[in-house]
This record gives sequence, structure tokens and C-alpha cells, in this order.
Amino acid sequence: MKLVSWNVNGVRAVLKKDFWGSFSALDCDVLCLQETKAQDEQVLEALQDLSGYEIFTNSAIKKGYSGTAIITRKAPLSVSKDIQIEEHDQEGRVLCAEFEDYYLVTVYTPNSGSALKRLSYRQQWDADFLNYLKELEKGKPVVVCGDLNVAHKDIDLARPKPNYNKSAGYMQEEIDGIDNLCAAGFVDTFRLLHHEEAKYTWWSYRAGARERNVGWRIDYFLVSQSIKDRVSSAEIHNEIYGSDHCPVSVTMA
Repeated sequence: MKLVSWNVNGVRAVLKKDFWGSFSALDCDVLCLQETKAQDEQVLEALQDLSGYEIFTNSAIKKGYSGTAIITRKAPLSVSKDIQIEEHDQEGRVLCAEFEDYYLVTVYTPNSGSALKRLSYRQQWDADFLNYLKELEKGKPVVVCGDLNVAHKDIDLARPKPNYNKSAGYMQEEIDGIDNLCAAGFVDTFRLLHHEEAKYTWWSYRAGARERNVGWRIDYFLVSQSIKDRVSSAEIHNEIYGSDHCPVSVTMA
């Protein structure tokens, strides 16, 4: 199974930027989308030309905001939305597909914001989301993917020193959140297979950041410790454009 995750920064917008060419090149079994910025019916309408896949969506109450989707060749055993905490379940940020061997969860983690207004909310989200994953894991292993809106280590962003404890995405409170995921047994698949490689998944639209590769690695595939040996590849597809994020993937044996 080749699994891909991509924050498309608007599903209708990315369709105008050779999405179908990118989708064909990725040749995946499952594509998880974040930040669809569309209601469920709008996502289905945008992707109506897709054949051979099932589409599941979770949209925010607020129109044109947030949202997730899972596009899969293989029919899941079940699909569920959200983490069953009302405070967190307004923005379509979590979608879970159950397969025979594992749960696949895609997540669009809340951004703390340029003025860090949501940093305290983000900390509560991180704690509650981890509890949600650990509850799932009682049933079977978990693969979690998506835009976690945090760079984990200095190697994961081009300019760590100017951003540490000053910028959303590299605050210590956010780093603690991903540290807690790893401490709870979730394995960062890219770092598992690429120990020292500096490669990014998001670039600001400002000042030619992508052309200069001044980026951040904030999109991940994490897997339960029990299935880490099934990960045969973990890649960042920074050759694919169409969004301010690029796709990331894993192949599971």
C-alpha cells in the first residue's frame, strides 16, 4: 500500500494547478488531503472525474475553511469523523479510515496563528488528539498522517534559530506536542529512514521561499511502533507543486 498525504490549500484551487497530473505521478493507493477548504458536497463535486477510488470527507462548519478527505482504492472497513470532543470537532480536522491491519488517520492540526492566539488551544488539541490515537491503538495499530503544523527538530526547518519560540510551528509548546507523540510510541517514518536528510514540506509564498528552499518539514507520517518495520519507504515529494505544501508518502509492506 502506498499512502500519500497532502495539504492542498484548497481542493478547488489545486485542481487548477495540474492536480490530476500530480495524482497520476504519485500513483498511490490512498491519498489523504488536508485543508480542502470546501464543504463535503463541494469536495465530491470537485473530484467527480475520479474513477476507481472511494472518497470520504470531513468539512468544517465554517465554509471555505480547514477540512480533510481520504481518497482510497481499497474500501475501508469503516470511516469515522472527528475525535468526539465538541470543542475540537467544528473544523473537520480529523478523518479516520479503518483497514484490516491498521487505522489510517489524517489530521490537519490547528495552527497557533501568527500572533500565537491559539497556542493554548493548540496545546489542549495536542493532548486530546494523542489520547484519541491511543484509544484507537487499543484496537489495532495506527498510521497517522497530515499537516501537524510543527517542525520537530532544528533539521526540520531552514532557519531554526530565528524561529525558535518566536514563530507558530516552532514554539516549545508545539515541539512538546510532537515529542509526546513520539514518547507514546508513534514513529516519524521519514526520520526513521532518513536520519540526517534536511528536506521540507512547506514554504511560505513570500519572498521566493520555495525557490530558495527556505522551508519547514511540518507534514508527517507517523506509525505505531508495532508496525514500523512494515514501512519500506518514506518520501517527501518536493518536486510536486500546486500548493504551499508538497505531498509526503509511505509505502507499507
